[in-house]
Amino acid sequence: MIPHFHNPWVLLLLLLLPLFAWLRGRRGPQPAFLYSSVHLVQPIHRTPRTRVGSWQFALRWLSLALLLIALARPQRPLGEAKISASGIDIVVALDLSDSMAAEDFKRNGEPVDRVTIAREVLTKFIENRPGDRIGLVAFSGKAYIVSPPTLDHDFLIRNLGRLTIDTIPEEGTAIGSAISASLNRLRDLKSKSKIIILMTDGQNNSGKIPPLTAAEAAEALGIKIYAVGVGTRGVAQLPRKDAFGRKIYVPMNVDIDDDALTKIAERTGGKYFRADSTDTLHRIYAEIDRLEKTTAEVKKFQRFDEIFRWFVAAGLAVLLLEILLTHTLWRKLP
Repeated sequence: MIPHFHNPWVLLLLLLLPLFAWLRGRRGPQPAFLYSSVHLVQPIHRTPRTRVGSWQFALRWLSLALLLIALARPQRPLGEAKISASGIDIVVALDLSDSMAAEDFKRNGEPVDRVTIAREVLTKFIENRPGDRIGLVAFSGKAYIVSPPTLDHDFLIRNLGRLTIDTIPEEGTAIGSAISASLNRLRDLKSKSKIIILMTDGQNNSGKIPPLTAAEAAEALGIKIYAVGVGTRGVAQLPRKDAFGRKIYVPMNVDIDDDALTKIAERTGGKYFRADSTDTLHRIYAEIDRLEKTTAEVKKFQRFDEIFRWFVAAGLAVLLLEILLTHTLWRKLP
């Protein structure tokens, strides 16, 4: 595709370059020697003229022109594509409390912590729903917006990949706050269906908003909540480091409040799932993926590729070449 310029008005400065070059030529170069009389140099007036000076100034003007083009920010459009949007807006609330570090899931026979598996399954879910606006809320003792509902799933997946247990400093599990933060991102959107997917492995013990109160608000707004309890029942083994930096496991009793999560989901017309293995978690998201969809045609504009750096590199290279030749092959008397 044909490149375009983000700051096209800068290109008008290119029209001034010939004027500056002409004025520079009228003034002439600074003489290398001063003579009291031109008769002293008449015997050498027939010496052939060199074109080195012309090449030198040509390189300098070319360098300036390339840098001006770079300043105009040339961009290569990556095009636009029409996609079918489902009309469903989704916000995923992901628990990042300390207990999510428990390694009670398996991947290729190796133990994997809950957060890693949750990120991987959620990434595939996002990739399978290109027409949905999907947002992300991370919570522990407090809830934070990671991404508002967006069709830019590349941006969403990049931010999802950055989430770890250490992302949120506040300890605890604020389920009510997570639901409330998700509702705030969905309430003003004019879509036909709005859904919250709540992923947690504990009980609400932080925050000022009771989970059932948040669920009542979701019911009033017509927003469904699909709750997913992540992890096995009983004692979880949390990885820790001892005084010598070695990895050890500390037992921790983690009880998922199945009754409360079931009430939250059913109050809003959603459903509660229990994920105690990697395969189960995949099946849960596959079931959620089969939600009823309302198709509508929209346009999705892709980002532009910035190519100004190539003009900057070319301009600096030409300038460096001119300086190098001036001090070597084109060296002149001071």
